[in-house]
Amino acid sequence: MTSPDRFWSDDVRMRGFARRTPVAVVLDWLRSHVAWRDVEQVSAAQAAGRVLADSITSGIDVPGFVRAMMDGFAVQAADTLGATAYNELPLAVIGQSLPGRPADVAVGPGQAVRIMTGAALPAGADAVLPVEHVRVEPSRIVALGETSPGKHVACRGEDIAAGTVVLEPGRRLRPQDVGVLVSLGVASVPVVRRPRVRIVVAGNELLPAGSRPNGVLIVDSNGPMLAAFAERDGADVCRAGIVGDEPEAICDAMCDDADVILVSGGSSVGQEDHAPRLLARDGELIFHGIAMRPSSPAGIGTLGGRLVFLLPGNPVSCLCAYDFFAGRAVRLLGGRAWDWPYRRISGRLRRKLASMVGRVDYARVKVTDAGVEPLAISGASVLSSTTRADGFVVVPEDSEGYVEGADVDVFLYDLP
Repeated sequence: MTSPDRFWSDDVRMRGFARRTPVAVVLDWLRSHVAWRDVEQVSAAQAAGRVLADSITSGIDVPGFVRAMMDGFAVQAADTLGATAYNELPLAVIGQSLPGRPADVAVGPGQAVRIMTGAALPAGADAVLPVEHVRVEPSRIVALGETSPGKHVACRGEDIAAGTVVLEPGRRLRPQDVGVLVSLGVASVPVVRRPRVRIVVAGNELLPAGSRPNGVLIVDSNGPMLAAFAERDGADVCRAGIVGDEPEAICDAMCDDADVILVSGGSSVGQEDHAPRLLARDGELIFHGIAMRPSSPAGIGTLGGRLVFLLPGNPVSCLCAYDFFAGRAVRLLGGRAWDWPYRRISGRLRRKLASMVGRVDYARVKVTDAGVEPLAISGASVLSSTTRADGFVVVPEDSEGYVEGADVDVFLYDLP
C-alpha cells in the first residue's frame, strides 16, 4: 500500500509555495513568448474594432475629380474681379452641375453654371462663387462679390493621393477608418484573428449565473466577469459552463481547441486544486505562485501549443491575475496594446497605504475631491470592493507602500 507521504511527494498540492516568482519575471516571459500570429480577411464595412494586419495603400485619388466645396456658381474667377454691391457684374447661367450629374457644358468668359456642394466642376471653370454673393435673375446671375482661382474647390487627390499609405498595420480600426476604407473602394481588409479564449470554471460549490445562492452553494461570478474582460480585450470567448472538481473533467476542458485557456478556481495548493498538477503532468507549468497580493496562487503554463492561465477562485484575485497577466496575453495575441486599457490619473493619498518589500500589491481605491482613499489590498473574496472602488493603485515590489499625502498613479476602472 502506498504511504500518504509517497502519495504527496510528486504532487504540487498541500505543500504550500516553496517560492513565488516576481511579477516582472512573469511579465518578461509573456512579452517574449506571446505575439499575434494569424491573419484573416473581413469586410471593410464590418472591420471597426479589428486590428489591421497589413498597411492599406490607396489605389485611387480622393476625390477622383475636381469638385465644388460650396453651393453657388462655377465661374471663371477673372469674371468676378472687382464685383461688389456697388459694382455688379452680370453672368449668363448656361447649365447646372449636381452630385452624380455633372454639367454637359463648358464655362466660357461671362458664363456661369449653377453647382451644388460635391458636384464636379465643369470644364472651363476655376472657382465657385458662393450663392450668398450673387443675385439670381431669370437666365443670369449678378455677381455682388468676387472669388479667386481655386476658391471653394477641392482638387483631385486633395484628400488622399493614389499610392499613399492610408492606414498602418497594428491600428485598431475606428468607425471613421472604416469610412475611409469604403471610400477607397476597399471591399475587405486583412486583420489579426481574434484569439479564441476558453473559460474553465472549476468548483463543486458553484451554481451557474442566474441562480440564487443556496446554502453552501454559491453562484459563479468569475465566469461572466472573465468573459466580459476577455471580450473587452478583443477575444472570441467560449463559455463552457462549470466543471466539477474532477481531475479528468478539468483536463478535458483545458485541452479545448483555443489559443488561451482561463482556468478559474483550483489553482492553488489545496486538496481540490487539481489544475496545477494536471498542467504539470500534461503540459508545462512554467510559473506557479507569484509574488503579489492578491493573486499569489496564480499560475501560467502551456498545453498543446495553447497558453493556460490558472486564476484563483477568489473573485478579486481572479480579476487581478487576469488584468496583470492573462489580459495582456489576450491583447497581444489579438494585435492590441500590451498596456492596461485604463485611464490613469494622479492623486494624493488620504491615508497611509502599507505594503511589503518583495511583492507587488494591487490596492483598490476610491477617488474623491479630497484625494485617493485606499479601500483594500486584502479581502480577495470581496468582489463588491471593486465596484465600490474607482480604480486601483499598484505598489511595486521594492516599496513598503506610500505615506499619507503621497502622490500616486490611479488606474481607473471606468470604460476606456
